[in-house]
Amino acid sequence: MEQRLREREIRYTSGRRVVVAALARAEGPRSAAELSTEIGAAVPLSSLYRSLAVLEDAGVVVPHFGARGLTRYELADWITGHHHHLICVACGTVDDVEILPEYEIKVNELVDLIAQLAGFEPRAHDLEIEGRCAKCS
Repeated sequence: MEQRLREREIRYTSGRRVVVAALARAEGPRSAAELSTEIGAAVPLSSLYRSLAVLEDAGVVVPHFGARGLTRYELADWITGHHHHLICVACGTVDDVEILPEYEIKVNELVDLIAQLAGFEPRAHDLEIEGRCAKCS
């Protein structure tokens, strides 16, 4: 992490460390408001938004744009490993889910097929499944 930021001439400040640590502990993408509640006074809200923007530009944090304009953030796949998301439309929770390698191969094949039909060259994919979580079912 530090090396990647250093290569981009970005300081790994204490505030950015707190944000990265909070995202590393999270069990799925978090909104700025959720991060702010978790982090508390350690990082003021204005600094939190700046840190998220800087970390996103550096490829450390990835935004996920959800329903009702809510953006949630998580650490990039190169840090956490490739995974997908289950999104509850009732309570808004977002859970990370990893699928077995043989199923990931099928997802990749489908992504490639869809991209080929559209004349598109895919670089990556994210699968987000919307529905109701066990608590809300």
